[in-house]
Order: sequence, then C-alpha cells, then structure tokens
Amino acid sequence: MHHFGYNLRSRTLRIAGTLFLAAWLAAAAMAAQRGVTIVAGGTWAAIDRGTSCVALSRSVRIAPEGKVQATAGFAFSPDRRRWGEFHARLSHIPRAGSSVMLIVANRPFLLVARDGWAWSRGPAQEQAIIAAARGGGAMRVEGRDLAGRRFADVYSLDGAPTAIDAAAAACAGKSR
Repeated sequence: MHHFGYNLRSRTLRIAGTLFLAAWLAAAAMAAQRGVTIVAGGTWAAIDRGTSCVALSRSVRIAPEGKVQATAGFAFSPDRRRWGEFHARLSHIPRAGSSVMLIVANRPFLLVARDGWAWSRGPAQEQAIIAAARGGGAMRVEGRDLAGRRFADVYSLDGAPTAIDAAAAACAGKSR
C-alpha cells in the first residue's frame, strides 16, 4: 500500500509540475507578444516587442469600459524600415475623406488615416514630430468622426524623449 501511495504522489507531482510549466510558458508567450518594458517614466513607456521597439503613451482621457482607448507612439525596427514612425490608435473612427491632424507644440502635422488608426507620412515628417515632441508639453490628434463631430485625443509628453530614445537604442542594438 505504501508503494501505491508513493506512485500516486509522484504522478500527482509530475502532473502538477507539467501544468505549472504549461501555464508559465503560456504567460511567457503572452508577455512576449505585448513586449518587455525597457523604461517607463512620466506618461510614456518604451517596449521591446522583439521585431520592433516602440515608445507608447495613452491619451490623458481614459476611455470608458467597452470604448477604444486612444494611444500614440513611435515605432522602430532593427532593419530601420520604421525609424520613428508615429502611429495613433484613435478614440473615434474618422470620417472618410476628412483630415486627421497631429498638433505638437503648436506645429500641425497631417497624418494618413485608415479605420481607427493614423500614421506619419514618412521619415522627414517623423523626425520633425520627434523634434517637436522633445519640446515637452502636450500633443493632440484631432479629426472628425463618422457623424462629422470633432474629436481630439490629448497626450502629455512627460517622459516622451526618454521613451523614444530608449526604444530607438534598443532596436539599434539589434541591427549589429
């Protein structure tokens, strides 16, 4: 009987260990998809997602439950195809044919928009946006929604320069 109890305990421990390992691997895989935080400060964080590095922030206004949370950031990739590309997840889907503007330090930047997203238009604009963001303060992304109502997603730039630099450095180090 003692021998049977030992085998049962041993088998139970093996099953528990296997379940723990499977749960740990699943959690690690989910974390890898979200990325690893490099640095976080102010309202910004730099995240290494493996194939890209991003500096991200969420809008000052927190979205109600069930609504889209507006976010904005700058993306970098080790192959440098994306090097400071600005992107924003908009709180509203913009009206077809309407303009979506990013305003940083009173400088307007016309963005490319599709569905609920907006992006910078190319490397020269991306560098100008980053330079403006280094001035601090706030930025906003604005447009008109499907009903024609104006919306604006406002962001603090507190911590943005550090997050941008950390994301760029992390991806620059991968290209060697």
